[in-house]
Amino acid sequence: MRTYYFDIKDGVPVRDRSGLELVSDGAAIAHSKDLADRVRREKPKGHPGLRIVVLDESGREVHRERIYPDAT
Repeated sequence: MRTYYFDIKDGVPVRDRSGLELVSDGAAIAHSKDLADRVRREKPKGHPGLRIVVLDESGREVHRERIYPDAT
């Protein structure tokens, strides 16, 4: 298993220092979608540029998930 990090960015990144061990890039992407859903439920309106950036343990960007995809 590899460690993935889920940073939150809206211009200034908030770094995930602990990460999460997952079996694949696909599992990490699915987790980022779950995180985005959770943020939308807890805070229905937010910065339109807010994203979760998924990095693997080597620092490679795996995925970017917009938290508010319908925001303009």
